[in-house]
Amino acid sequence: MTDMHHWRLPNLLSAFRLVAAPVLLLLASQGHREPFLWLLAVAFFTDAIDGTLARLTGQASRFGAMLDSWADVAVYAAVAVSMLLLWPGLVRQEWLAFSAVVASFVLPALVGLVRFRRFTSYHTRLVKVAVAATAVGLFLLLLEVAAWPFRAAAAVAVLAALEEIAITLVLDRERSNVGGLLGVLRERSRHDPPA
Repeated sequence: MTDMHHWRLPNLLSAFRLVAAPVLLLLASQGHREPFLWLLAVAFFTDAIDGTLARLTGQASRFGAMLDSWADVAVYAAVAVSMLLLWPGLVRQEWLAFSAVVASFVLPALVGLVRFRRFTSYHTRLVKVAVAATAVGLFLLLLEVAAWPFRAAAAVAVLAALEEIAITLVLDRERSNVGGLLGVLRERSRHDPPA
């Protein structure tokens, strides 16, 4: 496969998020809340569609899964720092939910790094739900509509993180684009010889 095959639309959308992460930090450091929110909305939108677009067009690849994961890490790290810069009072007020969301992204990555010496990129269904819920909840929180959706999203994010950690502990080698823990366990039981 040539390098040009790597740069199809789904991967370009992920690459956009890699570029957007430092821009988000720059906007936050300058105190530009509205442009920050607009760019964050675009970043969340590209995160929502890049994987689906890759699967629908037959362009899903290990490279794309890893690029998507790196872009997620970059954006979520930028958001965590930016929240402290732009909305420090809100972070203090909702510290438990913010801590849960940050931990839900950091801990599975660390467990994967320790177990496989690389970041995992499972993209489970539960992680997709958690990311969507977190994005919506965060915007509702920042726009002062309601706090409970973000708190609920934090709980879903913790469940998704626990599932990812369990998948890492069950797998014998790192894989990408895993549907969920039950699928991994079913697949493992089909391949394990009976005792």
